[in-house]
Amino acid sequence: MPKYTITAESTKNMPWESRPEKTHGVLWRYSGNPIIKRNPTEHCVRVFNSALVPYGDGFMGVFRADHPSGGMRIHLARSKNGIDWDIEDEVIKWTDENGKPFQPQYGYDPRLVKMGDTYFIMWCTSFDWQPTIGMGYTKDFKTFTRKENAFLPFNRNGVLFPRKINGNYMLLSRPSDNGHTPFGDIFISESPDLTYWGKHRKVMKTNSQSSWQSLKIGAGPIPIETSEGWLMIYHGVNLTCNGYVYSMGAALLDIENPSKVLYRTRPYLLTPEVDYETIGYVQNVAFPCAALLDADDGRIAIYYGAADTYVGIAFGYIDEIIDFTKSNSQLVAGDADIGRD
Repeated sequence: MPKYTITAESTKNMPWESRPEKTHGVLWRYSGNPIIKRNPTEHCVRVFNSALVPYGDGFMGVFRADHPSGGMRIHLARSKNGIDWDIEDEVIKWTDENGKPFQPQYGYDPRLVKMGDTYFIMWCTSFDWQPTIGMGYTKDFKTFTRKENAFLPFNRNGVLFPRKINGNYMLLSRPSDNGHTPFGDIFISESPDLTYWGKHRKVMKTNSQSSWQSLKIGAGPIPIETSEGWLMIYHGVNLTCNGYVYSMGAALLDIENPSKVLYRTRPYLLTPEVDYETIGYVQNVAFPCAALLDADDGRIAIYYGAADTYVGIAFGYIDEIIDFTKSNSQLVAGDADIGRD
């Protein structure tokens, strides 16, 4: 039994591999990584930074795929075991809430969460060819309804919480620019209806005393509700003489007011070290986008994009991640505040 309470459905058939001997750290990589390699379909030359949920007796995914033309699109994928994936070669077809075609010019880095009987999808979408947060939903992974864009440009890394908090939906995001964004903090916004967003708050800033998260940060998988707070896995970026390096860390946010940070890791949880993370279309990237968990025993499988080319899995225990986050925490000025100023 986990030491801490986890409020979530348990995924008993999630992928899992026991911790290898002589492994350091709270996360360890799946020995079969990368689970998705180059050119999995005719029009998907690279699949990475993707999201998934349990569905029926298997899993459904919304996957980022880069095309031979250079376009970035969202594709549907299915799996029985969370490791071997059947990716549709055609992009997801969207309609607006009146049933009219509403296809994004591009889409990338999706997240996926179930609330009630509806699956909500967030992604970086085009607003007049400028990036902002797109949002849509499906009930059956057959028809997909796209809502109006959540924000004006420029914004990325939209991540919904898995339930309402104090009566409102809550969305994490990272304001950005039209390029590769050499800055970025995590913000949170509220909405009564997933259409009108306000009460914007700053959640977390970059940390100049922790190099891996000194340039920019962004939310990763859907936050996990625990007795110690919302567990948020996030990415952090360092600018080196060899370019950007994307690593992952963890933070605990206040349950009732998640704009307040309780703890955040000064050390990273995982950083690019193996070939499929350090060599690829974009080198040195470990970008978390989704997680499966078993609330009964505390296991977690984190899915992440590797080198903007592959998909990998890292395993761990939520108890150990929480303990590591608490014992290796360093808050930045303002993190513990409500972030209104």
